[in-house]
Amino acid sequence: MAMNSLKDIYLDQLQDIWSANTQSLPVVTELGRAAQDKDLSEALIDGGNGISDGIAEIEKLCNEHGIEPNAEHCKGMEGLVREARAHGLSNDITDADVRDAAIIPQYQRMVHYALAGYGTLAAFANRLGLDSDAAVLKKCLDQTYDGDRRMTEIATRGGVNKEAAS
Repeated sequence: MAMNSLKDIYLDQLQDIWSANTQSLPVVTELGRAAQDKDLSEALIDGGNGISDGIAEIEKLCNEHGIEPNAEHCKGMEGLVREARAHGLSNDITDADVRDAAIIPQYQRMVHYALAGYGTLAAFANRLGLDSDAAVLKKCLDQTYDGDRRMTEIATRGGVNKEAAS
């Protein structure tokens, strides 16, 4: 697709966030299964459900704009997923508490990519006067922020980092 307008960039970025979400979902599920800490595991399961919801919402937006959601491959998320598997699921991590501590930053890196994507898309939708799109994207953005804050709580106030340090 030629990039000749903000709308062209917006549509391209919708496809990018769909690709990012579809790539991150399987590894988030794997991280959730690997987590020993109950709160961490539940947060990752909830995060996966949120990613699934985001995929469905982006598919609807793509369909409304007459584009295929899978026309773009997000290389940025491809790298983040590879890193999450290497550093969060590695067989080299033999202590379950250390694994839990390693999972959190890997998940948050993927979440921060989604935050940038949803935030940019919501701003583009607002500028383009696509009010219903902007509302959907803002909801996805807010839910993603909630997941990020929850993960930070688990790391800082929960027992994950404390257990890994002992």
